[in-house]
Amino acid sequence: MAQRTTLVVLAAGEGTRMKSALPKVLHRIAERPMIGHAVAAARMAGADRIAVVVGPGRDDVAAAARKASGGAEIFMQKERLGTAHAVLAAKDAFAKGENLLVVFGDTPLLRPETLRAMREELNRAAVVVLGFRAAQPRGYGRLIVQDGKLTAIREEKDATETERAVSLCNAGAMAIKGKHALSLLSAIGNRNSKQEFYLTDAVELANARGLIASVIEASEEEVMGVNDRKQLSEAEAVLQKRLREAAMEAGVTLVAPETVFLSSDTKFGRDVTVEPNVVFGPGVTIGDNVTIRAFSHLEGAAVGNGARVGPFARLRPGAKLSAEVHIGNFVEVKEATLAKGAKANHLAYIGDASVGEGANIGAGTITCNYDGFEKHRTEIGKGAFIGTNSSLVAPVKIGAGAYIGSGSVIVSDVPDDALALGRGRQVVKKGWAKKLRAKRAAPKAAGKDKSGKRKAAKRR
Repeated sequence: MAQRTTLVVLAAGEGTRMKSALPKVLHRIAERPMIGHAVAAARMAGADRIAVVVGPGRDDVAAAARKASGGAEIFMQKERLGTAHAVLAAKDAFAKGENLLVVFGDTPLLRPETLRAMREELNRAAVVVLGFRAAQPRGYGRLIVQDGKLTAIREEKDATETERAVSLCNAGAMAIKGKHALSLLSAIGNRNSKQEFYLTDAVELANARGLIASVIEASEEEVMGVNDRKQLSEAEAVLQKRLREAAMEAGVTLVAPETVFLSSDTKFGRDVTVEPNVVFGPGVTIGDNVTIRAFSHLEGAAVGNGARVGPFARLRPGAKLSAEVHIGNFVEVKEATLAKGAKANHLAYIGDASVGEGANIGAGTITCNYDGFEKHRTEIGKGAFIGTNSSLVAPVKIGAGAYIGSGSVIVSDVPDDALALGRGRQVVKKGWAKKLRAKRAAPKAAGKDKSGKRKAAKRR
């Protein structure tokens, strides 16, 4: 049986360089908080237990971690006394000898396969450190390797000239074999300028005890940490590139990939086409043979097979489009279900509604769902035809096969196969416009002399 692994996510920092009231790890990348990415990678890597270390009063961070993991255990670091001190705040999660894997909540790009490689390396090493080859190593801790073994992690200020020339740098993440984890961490001291307990000291302690420490390498891009808004945008760009590539590898056509923005949880069926400048917010599921046309925005929506959305469409949370539904330009759908083949091809708002199979929603149609206090539903039956510029004042039911005349305001239920008209009767007054123009022109003519020039105003 494989050794059980506890993942500890360190998320107690405030991230002052973000210049934000929001804790750093709650800033979002691809519509998921950074801590959510760390937890998701751990779950996919097969971690048996997930513990998150938060700062005092950070219930918001704890809630985000629990949501991402389905129930992470939360531990508090009451004082910020270093990374080893933070890990020990969660010692109850690994005190029974589970292998320990430590990651940071502000490194959202770690891949599950990298974490799995670190776990597997514990079969031969007591301590495994994640490293990377830095293009510009200045400022990073260097990984000192001798005879294939990691002997130390040297901070730049303490490194010799030879050690500073090393490009293999510390990425922060570390794995420790279960039977050594608590002992090594407890032995770490704070005899340094900041009097803090550093996780990196576990390497030299392991070597002093005759234990093996080793390195697993990842790309510099993958281990990118986020400390400010610039780095947040850089991490977003990396993750968007990954998501786009994964979508195209799965059979999605992105006409202009660099203009399409995806959420971490966006799900696509087969043979989907996405035109330029489309944004997918969280919670979007797209069926097979769907076309999403340019400049559309989707969030919390489900789109059925063969449907067509856009251009310039907006699907808000709760929008559910069945097969072959057409949503056209400048149509907004919210908390509404459209049955197979229903159409709203332009300039409509469908909110808190159900639209029957094959129904047609004309341009300018609005479901008037809000009375200033509560939301109300509109029900439109199978095959109903809603004429242009109609206002359906909820709660209201439009029967199957019913017709609503253009420009109507409908405030009462309409039976099946009925015609409903809710507008004022047209009145025509012949010659009225000609008389109006003549009346308006007379004062202007009176203000001019016979030569056609305007008379001079009398002096007072």
